[in-house]
Amino acid sequence: MKYDLVIKGGKVVFKNEIRCVDIAIKDGKISAIAETVDDAADQVVSAQGQYVMPGMIDTHVHICEPGRTEWEGFVTGTKALAAGGTTSYVDMPLNALPATVDRETLQSKLEAAKGKNYVDYALYGGLVPGNLDHLEELSEEGVVAYKCFMSTCGSDIPNDFTNVDDYTLYAGMKKLAELGHMLSIHAENALITDRLGEEMVKQGKITAADYVASRPVFTEVDAVKRALYLAKETGCKLHFVHISTAEAVEEIIKARNEGQDVTVESCPHYFTITTAQFEKIGPVAKCSPPLRNEEEQEKLWNKLIEGKIDMLTSDHSPCPFEMKYSATNNIFEVWGGITGCQNNVDLMFDEAVLKRNVPVTDFVRMIATNPAERFNMRNKGEIAISKDADIILVDASQSYVVKKEDLYYRHQHSPYIGRKINCRVTKTFVRGNLVFDVNQGIMGDPFGQLVTYKKAEEAVKL
Repeated sequence: MKYDLVIKGGKVVFKNEIRCVDIAIKDGKISAIAETVDDAADQVVSAQGQYVMPGMIDTHVHICEPGRTEWEGFVTGTKALAAGGTTSYVDMPLNALPATVDRETLQSKLEAAKGKNYVDYALYGGLVPGNLDHLEELSEEGVVAYKCFMSTCGSDIPNDFTNVDDYTLYAGMKKLAELGHMLSIHAENALITDRLGEEMVKQGKITAADYVASRPVFTEVDAVKRALYLAKETGCKLHFVHISTAEAVEEIIKARNEGQDVTVESCPHYFTITTAQFEKIGPVAKCSPPLRNEEEQEKLWNKLIEGKIDMLTSDHSPCPFEMKYSATNNIFEVWGGITGCQNNVDLMFDEAVLKRNVPVTDFVRMIATNPAERFNMRNKGEIAISKDADIILVDASQSYVVKKEDLYYRHQHSPYIGRKINCRVTKTFVRGNLVFDVNQGIMGDPFGQLVTYKKAEEAVKL
Protein backbone atom coordinates (compact mmCIF):
# COMPACT_ATOMS: atom_id res chain seq x y z
CA MET A 1 0.00 0.00 0.00
CA LYS A 2 1.09 3.54 -0.65
CA TYR A 3 0.44 5.79 2.34
CA ASP A 4 -0.11 9.52 2.41
CA LEU A 5 2.24 10.02 5.33
CA VAL A 6 4.58 8.00 7.54
CA ILE A 7 5.86 9.39 10.86
CA LYS A 8 9.05 7.51 11.65
CA GLY A 9 11.19 6.81 14.66
CA GLY A 10 9.34 8.69 17.39
CA LYS A 11 8.50 7.72 20.96
CA VAL A 12 4.82 6.97 20.37
CA VAL A 13 2.55 7.38 23.39
CA PHE A 14 -0.22 4.80 23.57
CA LYS A 15 -2.83 4.34 26.30
CA ASN A 16 -0.57 2.37 28.62
CA GLU A 17 2.89 2.39 27.11
CA ILE A 18 5.45 4.21 25.00
CA ARG A 19 7.04 2.45 22.02
CA CYS A 20 9.45 3.53 19.29
CA VAL A 21 7.42 2.69 16.18
CA ASP A 22 6.39 4.12 12.83
CA ILE A 23 2.87 5.38 12.12
CA ALA A 24 1.38 5.20 8.62
CA ILE A 25 -1.54 7.41 7.61
CA LYS A 26 -3.98 7.02 4.74
CA ASP A 27 -7.05 9.16 3.98
CA GLY A 28 -6.83 10.95 7.30
CA LYS A 29 -6.78 7.77 9.38
CA ILE A 30 -4.05 5.81 11.13
CA SER A 31 -3.59 2.78 8.86
CA ALA A 32 -0.56 0.98 10.25
CA ILE A 33 1.63 0.94 13.35
CA ALA A 34 4.84 -1.10 13.19
CA GLU A 35 8.46 -1.09 14.24
CA THR A 36 9.25 -0.23 10.65
CA VAL A 37 6.81 0.77 7.92
CA ASP A 38 8.53 -0.08 4.65
CA ASP A 39 5.75 0.73 2.20
CA ALA A 40 6.01 3.85 0.08
CA ALA A 41 4.53 7.15 1.23
CA ASP A 42 3.95 10.54 -0.36
CA GLN A 43 5.60 12.12 2.68
CA VAL A 44 7.90 10.83 5.40
CA VAL A 45 8.44 12.81 8.62
CA SER A 46 11.19 11.95 11.08
CA ALA A 47 10.17 12.16 14.72
CA GLN A 48 13.51 10.91 16.00
CA GLY A 49 13.97 11.80 19.68
CA GLN A 50 10.50 13.31 19.98
CA TYR A 51 7.28 12.19 21.64
CA VAL A 52 4.48 11.36 19.21
CA MET A 53 1.15 11.88 20.92
CA PRO A 54 -2.53 12.24 20.06
CA GLY A 55 -3.34 15.92 19.68
CA MET A 56 -4.97 17.72 22.57
CA ILE A 57 -8.76 17.91 22.66
CA ASP A 58 -9.44 21.20 24.42
CA THR A 59 -13.02 20.98 25.67
CA HIS A 60 -13.15 24.50 27.10
CA VAL A 61 -12.61 27.23 24.51
CA HIS A 62 -14.40 30.55 24.02
CA ILE A 63 -14.43 31.59 20.37
CA CYS A 64 -16.35 34.85 20.36
CA GLU A 65 -17.66 34.70 16.79
CA PRO A 66 -20.27 35.78 15.79
CA GLY A 67 -21.08 39.00 17.59
CA ARG A 68 -17.79 39.57 19.38
CA THR A 69 -15.37 38.53 16.66
CA GLU A 70 -13.22 41.51 17.62
CA TRP A 71 -12.44 39.58 20.84
CA GLU A 72 -11.44 36.34 19.09
CA GLY A 73 -12.59 34.71 15.86
CA PHE A 74 -12.39 31.17 14.51
CA VAL A 75 -9.39 31.90 12.30
CA THR A 76 -7.13 33.45 14.94
CA GLY A 77 -8.34 31.21 17.76
CA THR A 78 -7.80 27.97 15.87
CA LYS A 79 -4.40 29.04 14.60
CA ALA A 80 -3.39 29.43 18.24
CA LEU A 81 -4.89 26.07 19.13
CA ALA A 82 -3.03 24.34 16.31
CA ALA A 83 0.27 26.01 17.22
CA GLY A 84 -0.21 24.78 20.78
CA GLY A 85 -0.78 21.15 19.82
CA THR A 86 -4.58 21.08 19.94
CA THR A 87 -6.26 19.16 17.11
CA SER A 88 -9.92 19.42 18.25
CA TYR A 89 -11.81 21.72 20.59
CA VAL A 90 -15.28 22.25 22.00
CA ASP A 91 -16.61 25.80 21.73
CA MET A 92 -18.51 27.22 24.71
CA PRO A 93 -22.00 28.73 24.23
CA LEU A 94 -20.73 32.14 25.43
CA ASN A 95 -19.06 34.81 24.76
CA ALA A 96 -20.39 35.07 21.24
CA LEU A 97 -23.53 37.09 20.52
CA PRO A 98 -26.08 35.66 20.43
CA ALA A 99 -25.26 32.99 23.01
CA THR A 100 -25.82 29.43 21.76
CA VAL A 101 -29.04 28.55 23.60
CA ASP A 102 -31.49 27.33 20.93
CA ARG A 103 -31.64 26.01 17.37
CA GLU A 104 -31.54 29.45 15.75
CA THR A 105 -28.51 30.68 17.68
CA LEU A 106 -26.72 27.37 17.14
CA GLN A 107 -27.26 27.72 13.39
CA SER A 108 -25.83 31.23 13.60
CA LYS A 109 -22.70 29.83 15.25
CA LEU A 110 -22.39 27.00 12.72
CA GLU A 111 -22.72 29.39 9.81
CA ALA A 112 -20.07 31.69 11.26
CA ALA A 113 -17.67 28.75 11.71
CA LYS A 114 -17.78 27.49 8.11
CA GLY A 115 -14.41 27.49 6.38
CA LYS A 116 -12.57 29.20 9.24
CA ASN A 117 -11.29 26.42 11.50
CA TYR A 118 -7.75 25.08 11.29
CA VAL A 119 -8.63 22.19 13.64
CA ASP A 120 -11.76 20.09 14.16
CA TYR A 121 -14.46 21.41 16.44
CA ALA A 122 -17.64 20.63 18.33
CA LEU A 123 -20.18 22.87 20.02
CA TYR A 124 -21.74 23.28 23.43
CA GLY A 125 -25.34 24.27 24.01
CA GLY A 126 -26.22 26.54 26.91
CA LEU A 127 -28.53 26.06 29.88
CA VAL A 128 -29.93 29.46 30.86
CA PRO A 129 -33.20 30.73 32.38
CA GLY A 130 -35.92 30.50 29.76
CA ASN A 131 -34.44 27.92 27.39
CA LEU A 132 -35.62 24.64 28.96
CA ASP A 133 -37.89 24.02 25.98
CA HIS A 134 -34.93 24.41 23.61
CA LEU A 135 -32.61 21.81 25.13
CA GLU A 136 -33.94 18.96 23.00
CA GLU A 137 -33.59 20.85 19.72
CA LEU A 138 -29.96 21.62 20.60
CA SER A 139 -29.48 17.88 21.09
CA GLU A 140 -31.07 17.21 17.70
CA GLU A 141 -28.58 19.62 16.13
CA GLY A 142 -25.62 17.70 17.58
CA VAL A 143 -24.19 19.64 20.53
CA VAL A 144 -21.80 17.43 22.51
CA ALA A 145 -22.68 18.83 25.96
CA TYR A 146 -24.38 21.69 27.78
CA LYS A 147 -22.93 24.46 29.94
CA CYS A 148 -24.30 26.54 32.79
CA PHE A 149 -23.00 29.06 35.29
CA MET A 150 -23.81 28.93 38.98
CA SER A 151 -21.77 32.14 39.40
CA THR A 152 -23.00 35.45 38.05
CA CYS A 153 -22.23 36.03 34.38
CA GLY A 154 -23.51 37.95 31.38
CA SER A 155 -24.32 41.59 30.73
CA ASP A 156 -27.20 43.92 29.94
CA ILE A 157 -26.71 43.23 26.21
CA PRO A 158 -29.64 41.35 24.64
CA ASN A 159 -29.00 37.66 23.85
CA ASP A 160 -25.94 37.48 26.10
CA PHE A 161 -25.42 34.39 28.28
CA THR A 162 -26.81 34.43 31.82
CA ASN A 163 -26.36 32.27 34.91
CA VAL A 164 -28.95 29.75 36.10
CA ASP A 165 -31.28 30.09 39.04
CA ASP A 166 -31.83 27.05 41.25
CA TYR A 167 -35.03 25.99 39.50
CA THR A 168 -33.46 26.20 36.03
CA LEU A 169 -30.52 24.16 37.26
CA TYR A 170 -32.79 21.46 38.71
CA ALA A 171 -35.23 21.36 35.80
CA GLY A 172 -32.41 21.49 33.28
CA MET A 173 -30.69 18.54 34.92
CA LYS A 174 -33.93 16.55 34.77
CA LYS A 175 -34.33 17.27 31.06
CA LEU A 176 -30.71 16.51 30.21
CA ALA A 177 -30.92 13.24 32.13
CA GLU A 178 -33.86 12.27 29.92
CA LEU A 179 -31.85 13.20 26.82
CA GLY A 180 -28.77 11.31 28.05
CA HIS A 181 -26.65 14.44 27.87
CA MET A 182 -23.98 15.88 30.15
CA LEU A 183 -24.08 19.23 31.91
CA SER A 184 -20.82 21.12 32.45
CA ILE A 185 -20.89 23.55 35.36
CA HIS A 186 -19.01 26.66 36.41
CA ALA A 187 -19.36 26.15 40.16
CA GLU A 188 -19.09 29.18 42.45
CA ASN A 189 -21.65 30.48 44.96
CA ALA A 190 -22.93 33.60 43.20
CA LEU A 191 -24.63 35.28 46.17
CA ILE A 192 -21.57 35.08 48.40
CA THR A 193 -18.93 35.97 45.80
CA ASP A 194 -20.99 38.90 44.50
CA ARG A 195 -21.58 40.30 47.97
CA LEU A 196 -17.98 39.82 49.06
CA GLY A 197 -16.85 41.64 45.91
CA GLU A 198 -19.21 44.54 46.60
CA GLU A 199 -17.92 44.85 50.16
CA MET A 200 -14.30 44.82 48.97
CA VAL A 201 -14.92 47.66 46.52
CA LYS A 202 -16.80 49.72 49.14
CA GLN A 203 -13.77 49.41 51.41
CA GLY A 204 -11.40 50.45 48.63
CA LYS A 205 -9.91 46.97 48.46
CA ILE A 206 -9.43 46.64 44.71
CA THR A 207 -6.14 44.75 44.24
CA ALA A 208 -5.55 41.32 42.75
CA ALA A 209 -5.27 39.81 46.23
CA ASP A 210 -8.59 41.42 47.21
CA TYR A 211 -10.27 39.90 44.17
CA VAL A 212 -8.98 36.45 45.10
CA ALA A 213 -10.16 36.95 48.69
CA SER A 214 -13.67 37.74 47.40
CA ARG A 215 -13.92 34.24 45.88
CA PRO A 216 -12.65 31.96 48.65
CA VAL A 217 -12.20 28.21 48.37
CA PHE A 218 -15.43 27.39 50.18
CA THR A 219 -17.54 29.21 47.57
CA GLU A 220 -16.35 26.75 44.93
CA VAL A 221 -16.76 23.74 47.21
CA ASP A 222 -20.28 24.80 48.25
CA ALA A 223 -21.45 25.12 44.63
CA VAL A 224 -19.89 21.77 43.70
CA LYS A 225 -21.68 20.02 46.57
CA ARG A 226 -25.05 21.57 45.70
CA ALA A 227 -24.70 20.65 42.03
CA LEU A 228 -23.75 17.09 42.92
CA TYR A 229 -26.79 16.76 45.17
CA LEU A 230 -29.17 17.97 42.44
CA ALA A 231 -27.50 15.65 39.93
CA LYS A 232 -27.97 12.75 42.31
CA GLU A 233 -31.68 13.59 42.56
CA THR A 234 -32.12 13.92 38.79
CA GLY A 235 -29.66 11.34 37.44
CA CYS A 236 -27.85 13.95 35.34
CA LYS A 237 -24.30 13.37 34.12
CA LEU A 238 -22.00 16.18 35.28
CA HIS A 239 -18.67 17.65 34.32
CA PHE A 240 -17.10 20.37 36.46
CA VAL A 241 -15.07 22.91 34.53
CA HIS A 242 -11.89 24.72 35.65
CA ILE A 243 -11.87 23.46 39.23
CA SER A 244 -9.25 25.38 41.23
CA THR A 245 -9.21 23.66 44.63
CA ALA A 246 -8.24 20.25 45.96
CA GLU A 247 -11.22 20.17 48.31
CA ALA A 248 -13.64 20.50 45.39
CA VAL A 249 -11.81 17.71 43.54
CA GLU A 250 -12.22 15.44 46.56
CA GLU A 251 -15.97 16.12 46.71
CA ILE A 252 -16.28 15.18 43.05
CA ILE A 253 -14.23 11.99 43.45
CA LYS A 254 -16.28 11.04 46.52
CA ALA A 255 -19.51 11.40 44.52
CA ARG A 256 -18.06 9.33 41.68
CA ASN A 257 -17.04 6.60 44.10
CA GLU A 258 -20.62 6.58 45.38
CA GLY A 259 -21.91 5.95 41.87
CA GLN A 260 -22.47 9.35 40.27
CA ASP A 261 -21.47 9.92 36.65
CA VAL A 262 -19.18 12.92 37.08
CA THR A 263 -15.80 14.15 35.81
CA VAL A 264 -13.54 17.09 36.56
CA GLU A 265 -11.18 19.35 34.63
CA SER A 266 -8.66 21.98 35.61
CA CYS A 267 -6.50 24.41 33.65
CA PRO A 268 -2.78 25.19 33.29
CA HIS A 269 -3.08 28.57 35.02
CA TYR A 270 -4.24 27.01 38.27
CA PHE A 271 -1.07 24.91 38.34
CA THR A 272 1.40 27.53 37.15
CA ILE A 273 0.35 30.96 38.50
CA THR A 274 -0.22 31.79 42.17
CA THR A 275 -2.03 34.74 43.77
CA ALA A 276 1.31 36.41 44.45
CA GLN A 277 2.34 36.01 40.81
CA PHE A 278 -1.07 37.32 39.71
CA GLU A 279 -0.32 40.54 41.63
CA LYS A 280 2.97 40.91 39.74
CA ILE A 281 1.70 39.88 36.29
CA GLY A 282 -1.37 42.07 36.47
CA PRO A 283 -4.84 42.02 34.87
CA VAL A 284 -4.00 39.49 32.13
CA ALA A 285 -3.99 36.84 34.87
CA LYS A 286 -7.48 37.60 36.19
CA CYS A 287 -9.94 34.72 35.89
CA SER A 288 -12.71 33.02 37.81
CA PRO A 289 -12.45 30.94 39.85
CA PRO A 290 -9.37 32.94 40.83
CA LEU A 291 -5.76 31.85 41.01
CA ARG A 292 -4.96 30.43 44.43
CA ASN A 293 -2.07 30.78 46.87
CA GLU A 294 0.97 28.48 46.84
CA GLU A 295 -0.44 26.13 49.47
CA GLU A 296 -3.71 25.61 47.58
CA GLN A 297 -1.85 25.22 44.31
CA GLU A 298 0.37 22.51 45.75
CA LYS A 299 -2.71 20.66 47.03
CA LEU A 300 -4.18 20.79 43.51
CA TRP A 301 -0.93 19.43 42.08
CA ASN A 302 -1.20 16.52 44.48
CA LYS A 303 -4.65 15.70 43.12
CA LEU A 304 -3.31 15.71 39.56
CA ILE A 305 -0.39 13.48 40.51
CA GLU A 306 -2.83 11.12 42.27
CA GLY A 307 -4.78 10.81 39.00
CA LYS A 308 -7.86 12.64 40.24
CA ILE A 309 -7.94 15.32 37.50
CA ASP A 310 -9.66 13.80 34.45
CA MET A 311 -8.86 16.50 31.93
CA LEU A 312 -6.76 19.57 31.29
CA THR A 313 -8.36 22.42 29.34
CA SER A 314 -7.39 25.98 28.54
CA ASP A 315 -10.58 27.92 29.37
CA HIS A 316 -9.29 30.22 26.63
CA SER A 317 -11.33 33.39 27.26
CA PRO A 318 -9.87 36.22 25.20
CA CYS A 319 -10.74 39.91 25.02
CA PRO A 320 -9.33 43.16 23.56
CA PHE A 321 -6.43 44.93 25.29
CA GLU A 322 -8.61 47.74 26.60
CA MET A 323 -10.74 45.28 28.59
CA LYS A 324 -7.60 44.20 30.45
CA TYR A 325 -5.62 47.44 30.49
CA SER A 326 -8.17 50.17 31.12
CA ALA A 327 -7.52 53.40 33.01
CA THR A 328 -8.98 51.89 36.17
CA ASN A 329 -6.80 50.32 38.83
CA ASN A 330 -9.84 48.42 40.13
CA ILE A 331 -9.25 44.74 39.38
CA PHE A 332 -12.95 44.02 39.87
CA GLU A 333 -13.73 46.07 36.75
CA VAL A 334 -11.27 44.16 34.54
CA TRP A 335 -12.49 41.37 32.23
CA GLY A 336 -11.96 38.02 33.88
CA GLY A 337 -10.54 35.53 31.42
CA ILE A 338 -7.13 34.17 30.44
CA THR A 339 -5.81 34.02 26.89
CA GLY A 340 -3.84 30.81 27.01
CA CYS A 341 -4.75 28.03 24.57
CA GLN A 342 -1.46 28.24 22.67
CA ASN A 343 0.43 27.03 25.73
CA ASN A 344 -1.65 24.11 26.98
CA VAL A 345 0.51 21.19 25.92
CA ASP A 346 4.04 22.54 26.23
CA LEU A 347 3.54 24.33 29.55
CA MET A 348 1.86 21.40 31.28
CA PHE A 349 4.21 18.82 29.75
CA ASP A 350 7.07 20.84 31.19
CA GLU A 351 5.48 21.29 34.61
CA ALA A 352 3.84 17.87 35.01
CA VAL A 353 6.00 15.40 33.06
CA LEU A 354 9.45 16.97 33.15
CA LYS A 355 9.40 18.63 36.57
CA ARG A 356 7.05 16.37 38.58
CA ASN A 357 7.52 13.00 36.83
CA VAL A 358 3.87 12.52 35.89
CA PRO A 359 3.88 9.57 33.45
CA VAL A 360 3.52 10.66 29.82
CA THR A 361 0.69 8.15 29.43
CA ASP A 362 -1.23 9.88 32.26
CA PHE A 363 -0.59 13.24 30.62
CA VAL A 364 -1.99 12.00 27.31
CA ARG A 365 -5.10 10.65 29.04
CA MET A 366 -5.75 14.10 30.51
CA ILE A 367 -5.29 16.05 27.28
CA ALA A 368 -6.71 13.61 24.73
CA THR A 369 -8.08 10.19 25.64
CA ASN A 370 -10.40 11.19 28.49
CA PRO A 371 -11.83 14.23 26.67
CA ALA A 372 -12.52 12.12 23.56
CA GLU A 373 -14.37 9.51 25.59
CA ARG A 374 -16.32 11.93 27.78
CA PHE A 375 -17.41 14.16 24.91
CA ASN A 376 -18.14 11.22 22.62
CA MET A 377 -15.52 12.06 19.99
CA ARG A 378 -15.15 8.40 19.14
CA ASN A 379 -12.64 8.78 16.30
CA LYS A 380 -10.20 10.86 18.30
CA GLY A 381 -8.03 10.96 21.40
CA GLU A 382 -5.80 7.93 20.85
CA ILE A 383 -3.07 6.63 18.56
CA ALA A 384 -4.67 3.43 17.27
CA ILE A 385 -5.57 1.83 13.96
CA SER A 386 -8.60 3.50 12.26
CA LYS A 387 -8.56 6.54 14.55
CA ASP A 388 -8.27 10.02 13.06
CA ALA A 389 -4.61 10.87 12.50
CA ASP A 390 -4.68 13.80 14.93
CA ILE A 391 -1.05 13.73 16.00
CA ILE A 392 1.45 16.09 17.57
CA LEU A 393 5.22 15.94 17.94
CA VAL A 394 6.69 17.22 21.20
CA ASP A 395 10.42 17.81 21.61
CA ALA A 396 11.40 17.65 25.29
CA SER A 397 14.93 18.81 24.48
CA GLN A 398 13.89 22.24 23.16
CA SER A 399 13.38 25.27 25.39
CA TYR A 400 11.97 28.63 24.41
CA VAL A 401 10.60 31.83 25.88
CA VAL A 402 6.99 32.82 25.13
CA LYS A 403 7.02 36.05 23.11
CA LYS A 404 4.14 38.33 22.25
CA GLU A 405 4.97 38.34 18.53
CA ASP A 406 4.76 34.55 18.33
CA LEU A 407 1.15 34.38 19.59
CA TYR A 408 -1.61 33.83 17.04
CA TYR A 409 -4.41 35.32 19.16
CA ARG A 410 -6.32 38.30 17.80
CA HIS A 411 -5.03 40.21 20.82
CA GLN A 412 -1.49 39.20 21.74
CA HIS A 413 -1.63 39.26 25.51
CA SER A 414 -1.06 36.32 27.83
CA PRO A 415 0.12 35.76 31.40
CA TYR A 416 2.78 33.42 29.99
CA ILE A 417 4.67 36.06 27.97
CA GLY A 418 8.28 36.03 29.17
CA ARG A 419 8.03 32.54 30.64
CA LYS A 420 10.60 29.91 29.68
CA ILE A 421 9.07 26.56 28.69
CA ASN A 422 11.32 23.52 28.56
CA CYS A 423 9.73 21.61 25.70
CA ARG A 424 8.07 22.48 22.41
CA VAL A 425 5.33 21.33 20.08
CA THR A 426 7.12 21.02 16.75
CA LYS A 427 4.36 19.70 14.46
CA THR A 428 0.58 19.40 14.58
CA PHE A 429 -1.30 17.09 12.21
CA VAL A 430 -5.10 17.12 11.92
CA ARG A 431 -6.42 14.03 10.13
CA GLY A 432 -2.95 13.56 8.68
CA ASN A 433 -2.64 17.11 7.38
CA LEU A 434 0.21 19.27 8.69
CA VAL A 435 -1.35 22.43 10.10
CA PHE A 436 1.56 23.72 12.18
CA ASP A 437 5.32 23.44 11.92
CA VAL A 438 7.55 25.14 14.48
CA ASN A 439 9.81 26.53 11.74
CA GLN A 440 7.17 27.44 9.17
CA GLY A 441 4.18 28.38 11.31
CA ILE A 442 0.59 27.70 10.28
CA MET A 443 0.31 25.63 7.12
CA GLY A 444 -2.40 25.63 4.45
CA ASP A 445 -5.99 26.81 4.60
CA PRO A 446 -8.66 26.17 7.25
CA PHE A 447 -10.18 22.70 6.79
CA GLY A 448 -11.47 21.81 10.26
CA GLN A 449 -14.59 19.65 10.41
CA LEU A 450 -17.56 19.74 12.77
CA VAL A 451 -17.89 16.83 15.21
CA THR A 452 -21.42 16.16 16.43
CA TYR A 453 -22.89 14.05 19.20
CA LYS A 454 -24.46 10.79 18.11
CA LYS A 455 -27.14 9.67 20.51
CA ALA A 456 -26.75 6.04 19.50
CA GLU A 457 -23.13 6.06 20.71
CA GLU A 458 -23.21 6.88 24.39
CA ALA A 459 -20.01 8.33 25.79
CA VAL A 460 -17.82 5.90 27.70
CA LYS A 461 -17.78 6.45 31.45
CA LEU A 462 -14.36 7.24 32.86
